[in-house]
Amino acid sequence: MNNTIAVRVENALKTFGGKNNQWLTPRTNGNASGGHIPAGAKVAVDHVSLEIKRGEIFGVLGPNGSGKSTLIRLMATLLIPDGGRITVFGHDVTTEARAVQTLINRVSVEASFFKKLSPMENLLYGARLYGVSASETKTRVLAILTRLGLEEKSIYRPMEEMSRGMQQKVAIARAFLSHPILLLLDEPTTGLDPRSKREVQAFVRELRDTHDATILLTTHDMYEAEALCDRIAIIDGGKIVALDTPAALKKLIPQNGHAPTLEEVFLELTGKQLVTEAEAE
Repeated sequence: MNNTIAVRVENALKTFGGKNNQWLTPRTNGNASGGHIPAGAKVAVDHVSLEIKRGEIFGVLGPNGSGKSTLIRLMATLLIPDGGRITVFGHDVTTEARAVQTLINRVSVEASFFKKLSPMENLLYGARLYGVSASETKTRVLAILTRLGLEEKSIYRPMEEMSRGMQQKVAIARAFLSHPILLLLDEPTTGLDPRSKREVQAFVRELRDTHDATILLTTHDMYEAEALCDRIAIIDGGKIVALDTPAALKKLIPQNGHAPTLEEVFLELTGKQLVTEAEAE
């Protein structure tokens, strides 16, 4: 990890609904102004500021509806900030969206595929969108999916025959194919069994250590966050309530006779249990 800033978020604001809300209209100001909150709007990201260093694995924890996924979508150019400014390696996500898109890839829990096609066919299609040759892709697909624990015979079967956890592994492999220098992982291990989680976590570390990638991770798994992340931001109600290393975050609350866990820190700061979207339903 070095001191180069991979992602800079300055006073970012994102709202939904409300009078005069414009979902896809870029802000007119060219600076980090906080923007205007329309009457009746729901504030998803509330004037958030943070920096992620190159080579860092940066975690974002938050209860459902806290704004963590919206924040990732803003970084990924899928949403446009209503105020503030976000840059990825110096490129503005609003005015230089295409430049940002060439540097990033995103894995989300709702990853979609052509379910009648096999993982190999899906990944070959995705690779072509990124301009990667088919011959190069086939070799890499086999290596990555095998590394993630898929049997070779599964790579050529329709996606609809695979479990949700196995499909999530294919989504992770698809993200790795484009050699992103910023990888946005939105609850990437949801639906995976404990062994598969460990395989994915090891692959995330490997990607950072061998490919100089910067990784932003949202997760509901406290052990995963502590094991992987160099620093963690806890977000609640669209605002960052704490940001530090896992060890430093644990010092924010009383010990009460024992060393506090990251989960206890989270509960103390937010008053809420951290659960997945599926568990909330």
